[in-house]
Amino acid sequence: MRSSNLKILAAGSAFLVAVLAACATDSTRECRIGADCASGICGSDGQCIAQGDVPGVDAAGTDANTGFDGSVPPGDAGGDAALPGCTPNKDGTITRDEVPIAAGLHATYKIATEAEISTAGTAGTGTRRVWDFSGALPSDSSVIVETQPLKGKWYEAKYAGATYASKLTQSSDLLGVFETSPGALLLRGVVSPTDTASTKTELTDTPAVSVLKFPLTMGATWKTATKVSGTASGVALFGTYDESYVSKVDAVGDLKTPLGTFDVQRVQVVLTRTIGILPATTVRTYAFVTECYGTIASITSSDNETNVEFTHAAEIRRIAP
Repeated sequence: MRSSNLKILAAGSAFLVAVLAACATDSTRECRIGADCASGICGSDGQCIAQGDVPGVDAAGTDANTGFDGSVPPGDAGGDAALPGCTPNKDGTITRDEVPIAAGLHATYKIATEAEISTAGTAGTGTRRVWDFSGALPSDSSVIVETQPLKGKWYEAKYAGATYASKLTQSSDLLGVFETSPGALLLRGVVSPTDTASTKTELTDTPAVSVLKFPLTMGATWKTATKVSGTASGVALFGTYDESYVSKVDAVGDLKTPLGTFDVQRVQVVLTRTIGILPATTVRTYAFVTECYGTIASITSSDNETNVEFTHAAEIRRIAP
């Protein structure tokens, strides 16, 4: 069976690699965040931008189109750029064209484990909610999340047609293998970085799991029932085991991150794993998706969390400068 590190698999981490980025190296950066600059604006090349050089940004540094709070302008996310040419229209629908998903991308996230948070957030205007994940957490670390091309990897032939691989959690080096399509982001399986016999992991989901299904709009639902087969930590599985993913866009609102404030749709994912006669394991995940950037935060529960809205996260990620 999969190791315990796989218990938060695609439901949390798969979303987080959908951010287009173009980062400058630390050796050439003049700034990392807006606060490093007199103008309050740090560009994608790591250089400070004069206030008057950024169209659409007022004297306070706030952009009316995107709702950024002044730390960065749209498309200049402190080194992590949004989808080129994309302007958020906040029409309540996120299409595939409004989410950058491809190999060779990277973005910086603040990641904390075993953190006390609130998935419920607070009441906003009308039916909207407000979530504030901008503050520092005790176990925070800054991590570059990247989408790795499969070309030349030992598992390339096994997952023909897949688009990229990406590390799933901070606590494990295992990679999820993903495929993009016009209507969905799919999880094909899970692999180890190397094919060393004693530690090799090569798992396949049949059918592939729909991690995101487009278009995203409030109330949209989808689910995947899949069978997992292959090898985990050097041991071949005896037969297969079952996983069920039930997903829903269950809330909309404003999300505050270390990078800025975004208009988001929240995707709730409930993963249930059943292995033989063992009791089923349930994991809850929330992903926060926005136009042009993709998923900018996610929260994953501990195993068998019974509360739909919970206050202790096994892992929380949010986009950062």
